[in-house]
Amino acid sequence: MTDSAPTSTLSGWAKAPFSGGGLTYDCYEKGSGPGVVLIPEIPGITPAVLGLADHLVDEGFTVVIPSPFGTPGKDDTTGYTLGVVARMCVTAEFRAFALDANRPITAYLRAVAADLATRTPGRGVGVIGMCFTGGFALATAVEPSVVAPVMSQPSTPFAVSGSRRSDPGLSQDELEQIVERTRTDGLCVLGLRFSGDRMAPADRFATLRKHLGDAFEVIQLDSAPGNPGGFGKAAHSVLTRELRDTPGNPALAARARTVAFLREHLHATQG
Repeated sequence: MTDSAPTSTLSGWAKAPFSGGGLTYDCYEKGSGPGVVLIPEIPGITPAVLGLADHLVDEGFTVVIPSPFGTPGKDDTTGYTLGVVARMCVTAEFRAFALDANRPITAYLRAVAADLATRTPGRGVGVIGMCFTGGFALATAVEPSVVAPVMSQPSTPFAVSGSRRSDPGLSQDELEQIVERTRTDGLCVLGLRFSGDRMAPADRFATLRKHLGDAFEVIQLDSAPGNPGGFGKAAHSVLTRELRDTPGNPALAARARTVAFLREHLHATQG
């Protein structure tokens, strides 16, 4: 097994500012085919996030990565991550601790998704959120063009109390609109987490299962002591830091299922 996650660089990515929902951030775009919005995890567009992004491009998708925080391309270090977390905790766009919250950043992400849908084939776009942004992917599905939301280890609001551990990560109004879409539009949602991940608590997935029912597909990777994947007790980032390009690696299978989920719901051509 390789000892590090797949990584990449910003080479070949086109950067341009995008405005929507009253916010403006740079977005990075690459690829061709059906559209996928990849929302970076904290601390930002790291080499590991770019490794996932380039994999999606290679799988036949047009990928857009918004950059609402961090320094694109910068390596993930403890000091860098802690500095970004500190800023996120006090930034109104993200509302890191708020319950039943309609977060301003999700209006921006919905605008990014709607724009991408007009420029790419398929019946809509996918959105992948990870860690701090995991729940943002679900909130974007209020936008009709989002047909394949993927929540990987959703960690907002920060799970510092029982009510926050069970909070779905979006407002009740947004959740009700998404539930309605599962009933009328056939919307499906993919969720990924490690079994022992306290930052993306099981209570949050239980809440989502209660509301979304069978429309919520869950991939839970075993991170208990002695688990077959060799994951540590702090395993968290399913699609990036914990992934190894080794046959049989459970996170590799989770990434493959994510790609298949996107293909199924975007009506992409099998590569």
